Amino acid sequence: MQQSYAKSVGVARGEVAEYDYSIARLFIIAMMVFGVIGMVIGVLLAFQLAFPQLNYIAGEYSIFGRLRPLHTNGVIYGFTLGGIWASWYYIGQRVLKITYHDHPFLKVVGYLHFWLWIIALVAGVLSLFAGETQSKEYAELAWPIDILVVLVWVLWGVSMFGSMGVRRENTIYVSLWYYIATYVGIAVLYIFNNLSIPTYFVANMGSLWHSISLYSGSNDALVQWWWGHNAVAFVFTSGVIGTIYYFLPKESGQPIFSYKLTLFSFWSLMFVYIWAGGHHLIYSTVPDWVQTLSSVFSVILILPSWGTAINMLLTLRGQWHQLKESPLIKFLVLASTFYMLSTLEGSIQAIRSVNALAHFTDWIIGHVHDGVLGWVGFSLIAAIYHMVPRVFKREIYSAKLMDVQFWLMTLGIVLYFSSMWVAGITQGMMWRDVDQYGNLVYQFIDTVRVLIPYYVIRGIGGSLYLIGFFIFLYNVLMTIQKGRVLEKEPAYATPMGMR
Repeated sequence: MQQSYAKSVGVARGEVAEYDYSIARLFIIAMMVFGVIGMVIGVLLAFQLAFPQLNYIAGEYSIFGRLRPLHTNGVIYGFTLGGIWASWYYIGQRVLKITYHDHPFLKVVGYLHFWLWIIALVAGVLSLFAGETQSKEYAELAWPIDILVVLVWVLWGVSMFGSMGVRRENTIYVSLWYYIATYVGIAVLYIFNNLSIPTYFVANMGSLWHSISLYSGSNDALVQWWWGHNAVAFVFTSGVIGTIYYFLPKESGQPIFSYKLTLFSFWSLMFVYIWAGGHHLIYSTVPDWVQTLSSVFSVILILPSWGTAINMLLTLRGQWHQLKESPLIKFLVLASTFYMLSTLEGSIQAIRSVNALAHFTDWIIGHVHDGVLGWVGFSLIAAIYHMVPRVFKREIYSAKLMDVQFWLMTLGIVLYFSSMWVAGITQGMMWRDVDQYGNLVYQFIDTVRVLIPYYVIRGIGGSLYLIGFFIFLYNVLMTIQKGRVLEKEPAYATPMGMR
């Protein structure tokens, strides 16, 4: 079983001679562009909290509330999904032993998938910039764009399941398990959360973009956070796990540590994560049993999350010298470490007593960003660094730049989440502090003044990460333009006994 599992990562019998990376190339370039857009806006937002005058550099179009949805949507649906899809169009052919040269229909579907995704993203950027929003976290896009998003998702499904239908490899490698989970989970959750009634056609009122949710009150909140937290579960988590399960064994030359641990982690993650979203609604008007259930499942999430991370780290058992030799391995190892940190932190924050202190504070912001910057960012950057030489047939321009980028970004993440931890706990303690008569000691503005230094540190941390991302962008572009031409795929260690 273990040998079969390792074998599916490498080149097996009947592997095609040449793959078609034309669609992967498009997604690689696009995800880097949207990464720059999302992160530049994110750094501006960080400094806006420290220096409020930055909110007015372009009138209403530069205020925090207008820009934040652009930041979150750009990073989630542009950078992250773009990286996952670039990986799919690279990994899918290799583990299924097919090529789009032999299946022109799948190639056409891939191109349609890419360009419709670009149209949806551009429409989303323009509409959010104009202030058209549903005012739902991670679901701000107006209803016409939601329809585009569904079509994009259907096209990915056709590409993925169509590729599996013509595969020459019987084994469905674990990366594809996670891609399937991402596809199914998001499909169901996105549609149900965005069910709404367009007011323009029903009552001839308001904007063409405006709609009213099919749910109301606590029901609306429950459905929203059923979606909102699972957007994290099935994009930031399962989709990214799918990429690292392929690229870590490929780069390290080591088979995945444990097939049984993979099975346990996958199925427990799928079952447990779906019920955790209610922890966003603790101490709200939703039923107590829902709050308790979500807290319990959130704590249980430590098991599958750490199971995956430990499986990744133990894959390098006996090979830790690779941390010195390969900047790419450093990205993947630290990504797994940040995944452990972030999931542990999230489970702790879902405990009622901790949530009473942490909720609505900047500690939550720190938790989100050590996950996104460390786990998601590092995993996808490593994936791109692995794919680029093989997709563009050019040697990486500079390994030294990779190393500089790694340390700049790591320092940036540490500054970011540590400042937000301190800021968040400070907020929570000040908001709860009462005098001997039970009156609040501090006004809200008092907490704002105290936190400004931490906001400056966060902005500096975000800036370091952004500089590292620009180095990444430069390194990739120089690789494409000036990297040494490779006549064949670069040599790298392959899993046990396979080439």
